[in-house]
Amino acid sequence: MLDQFLAPENVVFSAALLLMLLIGVVQAIGLAGDIDADLDTDADGDFGFADSLLAWAGIGRVPFLMWLVLFLALFGALGLGLQQLMAALTGGPGSNLLMVPLTAIAAVPPTGVAARVVARIFPSLETTAIERDQLIGLYAEISIGTAKADSPARARVVDHHGQAHQIMVEPDTADQIFQTGERVLLVKREGELFKGYSNGDFYLPRLD
Repeated sequence: MLDQFLAPENVVFSAALLLMLLIGVVQAIGLAGDIDADLDTDADGDFGFADSLLAWAGIGRVPFLMWLVLFLALFGALGLGLQQLMAALTGGPGSNLLMVPLTAIAAVPPTGVAARVVARIFPSLETTAIERDQLIGLYAEISIGTAKADSPARARVVDHHGQAHQIMVEPDTADQIFQTGERVLLVKREGELFKGYSNGDFYLPRLD
């Protein structure tokens, strides 16, 4: 059994399972906190697709380290299983150049399903601990792009619990433009889009 795990064609999948166990041990003894996914995308039109893709993969349903543990477990198990299947069908294992990316792609859908199941069983693990409407009245900082009317930009807002959220923001009035790094007050929400207002001090010279 050990020889099979250490075989060259299986070493990537075995390493994934080992890393999964190490992360689990580290989390269990409390040496590392949960890391939420914070993936940057273009703010102009690609964000909606990327956001949907991440949600489909299960990222954001549970803390990122837990998602990674699920992915590594499925990646390692599927990889070992597929290599055994290849050996049974062809008489030898598949090339890692083919099997590793194929297994990584194949592991994403079940990881998304597993993340949803875990989030339902343990709702306290969900990364969004508050309702989105509770972000209204807080200040957000434009992190990517320039926000104009009908052209939102990505922003980062920290809730009352100290948890960061990535949102899309556009000005509440047509005469305002938000630049990267500008802080804006969130005044309303329309679906997944937030409307903001700036008092204009971003353009004033800094005295510090």
